[in-house]
Amino acid sequence: MTLIQAIILGIVEGITEFLPISSTGHMILVSTLLRIPQTEFLKTFEIVIQLGAIIAVGFLYIKTLLTKRVVWFPLIAAFIPTSIIGFIMYKFVKQFLLGNSMITVIALGLGGIAFYAIEQILKRHTPKATTLEKITIPQAILIGVGQSVSIIPGVSRAAASIFTGMLIGLSRQTAVEFSFLLAIPIMIAASSLDIIKSKPFIDKAFILPVIIGTLVAFVTAMVTVKLFLKYVQSHTFFPFAIYRIFLAIGFWYFILRS
Repeated sequence: MTLIQAIILGIVEGITEFLPISSTGHMILVSTLLRIPQTEFLKTFEIVIQLGAIIAVGFLYIKTLLTKRVVWFPLIAAFIPTSIIGFIMYKFVKQFLLGNSMITVIALGLGGIAFYAIEQILKRHTPKATTLEKITIPQAILIGVGQSVSIIPGVSRAAASIFTGMLIGLSRQTAVEFSFLLAIPIMIAASSLDIIKSKPFIDKAFILPVIIGTLVAFVTAMVTVKLFLKYVQSHTFFPFAIYRIFLAIGFWYFILRS
């Protein structure tokens, strides 16, 4: 992997990690376009540089985490089911799903269709939890279970957690903010597990691309999170649904079909 490729993937990660369009899915598609071989090196790189985006959220929400400690309990409750399912499915996901462009394209397309249907359902819903402090433990557990579907590349961790939250009573902005915060323990755990499991594939050539990719992801994520929070205050996720569907169709037609 060249440093230019690491920078490009870092930008993709930082922009897509917290949007409901699947960061892992986009990195798989972009690495395919860049003709980067789907090796264990690349798979580990794609997971580890997510830490850059997570650090950005921690930086932006440090005050919330320190002053609103009541939020910690639902975060822990949501983290548990996701971590258990992720740990059990880790080997299968990395061996058969991660790096699979066709599965990613299908998940992106079906996810876009699901977005549209869910937005129609949400028109008839009145949110009950309008702040992070009002999220209950049962709601958090359901969000954690819903988020676990995102082990499939292309589904999107952000989308799974946000839409599950909205369907069970969280306001749009509260669901988005909870998704941001929930990413911190989830991605730290995922990256740590992958580093431990992937020690045989990590060498000196791995370190510099990871550092560059992580730094770029941090900067782009900082900007993306701020803009996304402003967006959800007055907009739905319909544009993301359309984007996912057209991306899936376009990538299949122009890249995978040929």
